[in-house]
Amino acid sequence: MPANLIPKAVIEQLVARAAGLEGQDGNPRLKLVVNRLLGDLCKAIDDLDITMDEFWAGVGYLGETAKANELGLLVPGLALEHFLDLRLDEAERRAGLSGGTTRTIEGPLYIAGAPVSKHEARLDDGSDDGEVLFMEGQVRDATGKGIAGAMVDVWHANTMGNYSFFGPPQTPYNLRRRIETDGEGRYKFRSIMPSGYGCPPGSQTEQLLTKLGRHGQRPAHIHFFVTAPGYRQLTTQINIDGDKYLHDDFAFGTRDDLIPTVTRITDASAIHKAGLNKPFARITFDFAVVKDVVGAPSTIVHREHASAA
Repeated sequence: MPANLIPKAVIEQLVARAAGLEGQDGNPRLKLVVNRLLGDLCKAIDDLDITMDEFWAGVGYLGETAKANELGLLVPGLALEHFLDLRLDEAERRAGLSGGTTRTIEGPLYIAGAPVSKHEARLDDGSDDGEVLFMEGQVRDATGKGIAGAMVDVWHANTMGNYSFFGPPQTPYNLRRRIETDGEGRYKFRSIMPSGYGCPPGSQTEQLLTKLGRHGQRPAHIHFFVTAPGYRQLTTQINIDGDKYLHDDFAFGTRDDLIPTVTRITDASAIHKAGLNKPFARITFDFAVVKDVVGAPSTIVHREHASAA
């Protein structure tokens, strides 16, 4: 069929009825959003001459993606989660907020309720013979002062790119901890160097990315929520320098100031002092959080998370 068969005014009238704009009942905000999204979709169908087969293939794809519980993977893969971060960055800038560590995507693999440790923790259970990683730093305010009692919620993949509670079984909360900072705002942990991961082979997300001429790989990274009373929640991650996909992350999570230096320790005396028998890696990274202000857009995102159960 030819494109642009239906006058735009006809589309807008139909969509307004479908969104309930003519009535007084219902949720006004939802009506506004549905009217805009449905209108844009109908206009795209007409402008691009999207066929019935193409339309229903898209509906089927979304249904299969939902059944496979992959929507949380598809959203970052289409840059939507990164786009939301960019909008929040700009909203904060316009509200006069600055000085905090750069945010980036949460991703779909967070699990609430990780064990809490005072000041330092060991994240791994010792079953993965990967490169030992020691990471430490400080949570501070915009003036550089350390924040005592801040919570550093950290999670990452193992050397196979798998997260606990997802994929092959691991011990509960392996590579997941919440660390309360000390009186100077400092935290530290021992873990293993994570590996990057890819979309599950044959998954709905991978199928779409392949058709878009893209890959589904992420560089190695470590996720963080950083919270403290009176401060805005920071959602971020660091990426491991040198990874093949460091600047080609399918989820658009890499940001240049979130790539700390990785120091490899090979000195025998330093290895012995650390209680190890092989070289290890060290990362130092400080988090800066910003005081919350009335009227600023919230940084706490209410979204569905997988359950530890």
